[in-house]
Amino acid sequence: MAGLNVSIAFFLLVVGVCQALRWLSKRLLPPGAYSCLARELAGSLQLCMSCLELRMLVEIGPWGGGFGPDVVLTLLFLLFAVHGTSFDGAAANPTISLQEFLLLESNLAATAAKLLAQGTGMGTGWALTKLYWSWELTHFHLIQNVIASECSSSIHTSLHHAAFVEGTCSFLFHLVFLKLRQSHLMYQVAALAVTVTFLTYTAGPFTGAFFNPALATVATFHCSGNSFWDYVQVYWLGPLAGMLAALLLYQGNIPRLFQKNFLYSQKSKYRIPKARVVAHVEGDEPCRKRKGERSDSKPRA
Repeated sequence: MAGLNVSIAFFLLVVGVCQALRWLSKRLLPPGAYSCLARELAGSLQLCMSCLELRMLVEIGPWGGGFGPDVVLTLLFLLFAVHGTSFDGAAANPTISLQEFLLLESNLAATAAKLLAQGTGMGTGWALTKLYWSWELTHFHLIQNVIASECSSSIHTSLHHAAFVEGTCSFLFHLVFLKLRQSHLMYQVAALAVTVTFLTYTAGPFTGAFFNPALATVATFHCSGNSFWDYVQVYWLGPLAGMLAALLLYQGNIPRLFQKNFLYSQKSKYRIPKARVVAHVEGDEPCRKRKGERSDSKPRA
């Protein structure tokens, strides 16, 4: 279990360094630069390094360390719970940033800056993790360095089924994300961590269950077994289609593209009280009598 302890220490170190990076940049940079660049870069760096180390444990741990998938899934849940509480609102996922753009919550320049920061953070995280593996602190890393040059594709099913799996994972993730956006942070973090853990356990054997285009790009695009276009279909177009489907189902429309709601009727938020309507009708009767009729009724006492 010594190798597992080193990996846990690595996770804690990565979270601590990225948290320090967020703390410093929040105090030194303007709010716009922090939210679009520094926050996304730190979140993507933290997510990438953690997921690469965890993926290494998934592949080598069962036969190299003697622990089962329950240990890895527990680590996955805890990591995403920590990510949710420490990201400070960062998406660290291109489909989430594009979703904010389609919801009119972010303009084109801010979205482009976020995507650039996410790509930079993921690429930096991949390079730093490879450097960390090269130190060979555990036998896990030694084995990883041996097999790294001959890594194979994470797609273990047909291409269309793989794209469907990634799209479905993205659809379910974004549907939960949209539903819980206004919820308390504690409930949101716990629900998303459970969702990611469940989706990874279910879809992991087929595609690796990335449903994050930036993370999938640095983790598997360089591996042999499939072409670049195959990877684009599965890990870019699949999650993007899943996000659009979740947004359309939740909203009924895509505000950036069209305002008409195709799924849900828009009811007025304001209702006229019945008492006012009755009073208005009763108030009209004396007017009609004064204009065209003579009342024979006696005056009321």
